Amino acid sequence: MESYKREFIEFLQGAGVLKFGDFTAKSGRKIPYFINAGEIKTGAQIAKLGAFYAKAYLEKLGNQKSVLYGPAYKGISIAVSAAAALAQEGLDLPFFFNRKEVKDHGEGGIFVGYTPKAGEQIVIVEDVITAGTAIRESMQILSSLQDTKVCAVFVMVDRKEKGQGERSAMAEIGEEFGFPVFSVVDVYDIIEYLEEDPVNAENVDRIKKYLAVNGAKQ
Repeated sequence: MESYKREFIEFLQGAGVLKFGDFTAKSGRKIPYFINAGEIKTGAQIAKLGAFYAKAYLEKLGNQKSVLYGPAYKGISIAVSAAAALAQEGLDLPFFFNRKEVKDHGEGGIFVGYTPKAGEQIVIVEDVITAGTAIRESMQILSSLQDTKVCAVFVMVDRKEKGQGERSAMAEIGEEFGFPVFSVVDVYDIIEYLEEDPVNAENVDRIKKYLAVNGAKQ
């Protein structure tokens, strides 16, 4: 396993972002592990998370200019931290996020931060994709922006689960909307990491059984 993947998984566990147990995903699936960016609670943690997203962005997109979009609520801090980390690397990108409720006073509207202009490309930063529900919601929200285009999505973990069919949710999203979906690590990296310590045997077994039923076929 690449060292940065190990470091990232250790970070997720240490911050309480990666948890094991019985959870219900936004898709309604009962899942044996959970990725919750809401557990990031300190300046050091969010700075480190942003640095991982920045690393992934630069690896996949280089110095490509885009606008970072963080879906409310968890995506907001990710977008801000990723933008700050990228600026430290010399790539100063604007960012924005949405409100859950449209504001009818003051500046009004549903978006906060930078307003993407015609011809600009948008990169969505999220915590995780399970069945693709949240990304489809984001695409619906972003459809109000004229002449802009989402060019990529970045998430912490590729869960390698079925989407609406037998293919992975990430593959379906990419095909449906015409952009790539990137992750820092995937669930098989997490399994490989956990298998190094026998104390994790039960969690490994539960995840493998879950993937046997819900894992993508390709």
